[in-house]
Amino acid sequence: MITEKSVSAYKTISEVSKQIDVPSHVLRFWETKFGQVKPIKRSGGRRYYRSEDVDVLVQIRTLLYKEGYTIKGAKKVLKTYLKTQLNEPKIKELAKHTDHNTLESASVSEKKMDSYIKALDILKDSEMRLDKLILGISK
Repeated sequence: MITEKSVSAYKTISEVSKQIDVPSHVLRFWETKFGQVKPIKRSGGRRYYRSEDVDVLVQIRTLLYKEGYTIKGAKKVLKTYLKTQLNEPKIKELAKHTDHNTLESASVSEKKMDSYIKALDILKDSEMRLDKLILGISK
């Protein structure tokens, strides 16, 4: 009886290749172009992908094959998306504790706060578009 691996289990390059319908040599090429993809390499050079790596590969595939981005464009979008995930809590926290009446006391200029809010809006929009892409692939 064959059982499927858990979602958090490491996957080989052939398993990932089948899962996202991309040849193995393309996955190896993407590793060289996208620094976010870092599979663990064991003895003999065998690659083992974490679920986070697979998620990034799915995003890359969507950007390149479905959205028509170039590698350079996909790198920019992916970099922005990953920065959003890391920085969004900091920006939200700053926006939550700072309102226009207390900007001077918090020593944050109004222009700076506006730029944070605009950046957050752009990042949220990018995140929503990527989420829609991911949902489209998983259907």
